[in-house]
Amino acid sequence: MAKTPKDAKKKAVAKKAAKKVTPRKAPLPLPANAPKTPATAKAKAPKTLRKAEKRLLASIAPSISGADAAILDRLWQVVEERRQARDTMISHSARLLARGTAKVAQKLGEEAVECVIEAAIGNRAATVLESADLLYHLMVVWVDAGIRPEEVWTELARRQGISGIAEKASRPQGIIRAAGTRKLP
Repeated sequence: MAKTPKDAKKKAVAKKAAKKVTPRKAPLPLPANAPKTPATAKAKAPKTLRKAEKRLLASIAPSISGADAAILDRLWQVVEERRQARDTMISHSARLLARGTAKVAQKLGEEAVECVIEAAIGNRAATVLESADLLYHLMVVWVDAGIRPEEVWTELARRQGISGIAEKASRPQGIIRAAGTRKLP
């Protein structure tokens, strides 16, 4: 049986397809607390992720070296100014505060969950970013509730040197009484 040009072309296409190398998928980054095995010892985050992390963290590190609670005081002041200005077209803080206490509290809860998830999977860089989001939304809650930062700093200073167990036991049990159980969801 004689080979036709079509048969030769099909064979060449099939041979070319067989040689085609499929791209290898990059491994997923491992949590910081993952056990070290020969396979994971060489594993590292993808280059694009490492570059982005370095860029993002480097851009904020120099501006806040030596920062303390004063940065939170300044953040609270900015949120308070935005609340007073009530410009919901350009201010995320004003927009969030205009939506009411329930929405403000909901956003704080969402940011707390995101921070916990990133910490649980060992994503340090994302935990830093989510922590910043969490602190921002905590400041929004304080502004909404009329709480000034110095009130919280005073309470923290009062607790300094007191056992956490003893301090918690001394708190009013209002929420437990209201719920009618010690097992809260």
